[in-house]
Amino acid sequence: MNIDGKLISQKRKDALKIKIDELKAQGSRLPKLTVVLVGENPASQTYVRNKDRACAYVGMLSDIIRLEEQTSEEKLIQVIESLNQDESVDGILVQLPLPAHIDEDKILNLIDPTKDVDGFHPLNVAKLVLGEKGLVPCTPQGMMVLLDEINYDLTGKEVVVVGRSNIVGKPVALLCLHKHATVTIAHSRTKNLPELCKRGDVLIAAIGRPRFFNKDYIKPGAVVLDVGINRDENNKLCGDVDYEDVKDIASYITPVPGGVGPMTIAMLMENTYQAYLQREAQKNGI
Repeated sequence: MNIDGKLISQKRKDALKIKIDELKAQGSRLPKLTVVLVGENPASQTYVRNKDRACAYVGMLSDIIRLEEQTSEEKLIQVIESLNQDESVDGILVQLPLPAHIDEDKILNLIDPTKDVDGFHPLNVAKLVLGEKGLVPCTPQGMMVLLDEINYDLTGKEVVVVGRSNIVGKPVALLCLHKHATVTIAHSRTKNLPELCKRGDVLIAAIGRPRFFNKDYIKPGAVVLDVGINRDENNKLCGDVDYEDVKDIASYITPVPGGVGPMTIAMLMENTYQAYLQREAQKNGI
């Protein structure tokens, strides 16, 4: 059965819209997300446009700072420091990838952790490791919401995460661990990968290889969450999972497009709102 990320993300955005409408009715300051885009990467342009539209839909304020490809690292640092000090900004998102001459880690580490709505700052990563409340990376958090929506209890389940990125693989493994799952992280050097994947009650595919996972990798009745966004030989959008080959074996599966992808932006909206609430509470000494 498909897990409809588009429908679930819409539901989450609608619930958030109600909360923002209440703030408007009270005459309160509204949450604001600022996205920094360096260069002309077409995929990044699309992502940023979608984030802007989502903000408009839920009623948040949004701003896009567009910088040229050749912008210096020093100039970008100045922009980040200015946003850190700006009391009207609740969320700062630097759209990745950055041009090669800019140190991504250095830039991400400069963002005020309380405004780090991507959840990439080392302080937020540490909170995630420790199971403390913090801003969690959007795609992993979105997958947890999808599992909640199908009432899937991870307690005692075996989860196999294929992919060890700091953005998806590692954080989603930690979130599953906090839900009392037994978690295995596999990667390009893992031996006997099909055999390992077949143990998973939940398989999370996040390696960026089109239709890599076929039915030989899937335990009958498993839940399959496909994080991949790829183009096949016909330039058609597809995931890391061979959907047609796997759909009748899995009990639940996320399609591409329309699965995990829409949840990422919905979680970004929720993170921005969360950052707003925390900052307002601090201002009011709560």
